Amino acid sequence: MKLKIYLTVAATLAVITSASATVTMDWVNVGNPGNAADTTGFGAVAYAYKIGKYEVTNAQYGEFLSAKGQSNSNGIYNTSMLGITQSGGHGTFTYAVTPTLANHPVVCVSLFDAARFANWLLNGQGAGDMETGAYTLNGALSGVITANIGALIYIPSENEWYKAAYYNAASANYSPFPNGQNTISNSNANYGLASFATSPVGNYSSASAYGTFDQGGNVWEWNDGAGSSADTWRGGGSMSPIGHLDSSFSIPNISPGNENSTVGFRVAGIEAIPETTSMLLTLFAGGMMLIRRKR
Repeated sequence: MKLKIYLTVAATLAVITSASATVTMDWVNVGNPGNAADTTGFGAVAYAYKIGKYEVTNAQYGEFLSAKGQSNSNGIYNTSMLGITQSGGHGTFTYAVTPTLANHPVVCVSLFDAARFANWLLNGQGAGDMETGAYTLNGALSGVITANIGALIYIPSENEWYKAAYYNAASANYSPFPNGQNTISNSNANYGLASFATSPVGNYSSASAYGTFDQGGNVWEWNDGAGSSADTWRGGGSMSPIGHLDSSFSIPNISPGNENSTVGFRVAGIEAIPETTSMLLTLFAGGMMLIRRKR
């Protein structure tokens, strides 16, 4: 377990507020802390957190590239990305998102790319730093990375991702598929070459018990190995057989620098902060320190 500590001070509140100025992330809250693990050994999480309702899209990642990709520093753009094109020269690169693919999940992103996107969100977007914040990267393109203590936005661990996908708090049980059911079909998820391509996020109405979409099919998703070499892909993609969507299946021990045309990601973070001004002022005035465990 990694202790996650955060202060509800003015700087933190400013980050949370400004981080939604350009790219707005849709979140679902994952409560019920202290749940038991599934028979697979995954899914136990001792704290409340939030996770992206959808996979990160081309439109969202395109905003990141437009803000930070003029030189494509540290390879945050891959020419094989489906739906994002690069123009210009080094230092003046610009990016365009294909309108029909804007709401499709971004692909060909490494775990380093995803971590830089999380840093950028955390640091207020725009000119915000992508090298430090949730992750201390400082130009790294290889090696083991993990979210820093105090990270407010980060790539979900395998346990966090798994719980959001398969756990049902009402029954305190897990389902084998991320639609809360014991079976799944092509009317519930994009898999098995049903469309031969990605689909817009949330295009399938069947959600997990917590309300996430596309944790089964569409694209594989990064799970942060939490400081080990056990970075993992889960959930299956549009070309996956049904078994790849099952809770028992994962592709472990993936190099964090791997970029694949079938793999994207979603982000996670601290549990929801009250949005009313009075609550924010109360927290700030009290200088409250909230401590919880992460990983």
